[in-house]
Amino acid sequence: MDKFLLQKQVLERLAEDLVQAEQAMRAAHETATHEENIAENKYDTLGLEAAYLATGQARRAEAIRQAIANWRQFRPRPYDASKGIQLGALVCLVDSDDKEQQLFLGPDGGSMKLVSGAQLVQVISSEAPLGGAMLGKCEGDEVSIQVASIRQQFEVLRVH
Repeated sequence: MDKFLLQKQVLERLAEDLVQAEQAMRAAHETATHEENIAENKYDTLGLEAAYLATGQARRAEAIRQAIANWRQFRPRPYDASKGIQLGALVCLVDSDDKEQQLFLGPDGGSMKLVSGAQLVQVISSEAPLGGAMLGKCEGDEVSIQVASIRQQFEVLRVH
């Protein structure tokens, strides 16, 4: 599996997300500033609600722009067993039910599922609980995380 192809897919998806966020921001801004939405009394809040929505969409668009910048600067490196799992690692985990999952550890802002060939790959950051728990681990090591009251355990099968 090609890490650079995965990175390209992440960037494409983030670009699509940015277009959608910017369109939503413009629509909310137009609603907020449209003359028909000027408040006539204190209970008429459509314009105010649209302004809040436009502000939220602007923040989302900025977060996506930052994620795009992080992913453009990101250079996945080959796995080094002496350092263990690091940012850029492609990891295959197996759970207690023998269910395998592929994870690509990347910069913040790229949490998504991708398809590479016939395989599903979950992109996560080291800020995610599972991503942080994997850092420094090697093939054969166990990784565990606590999700609410449930402890999940995995074994690292392969790292690339």
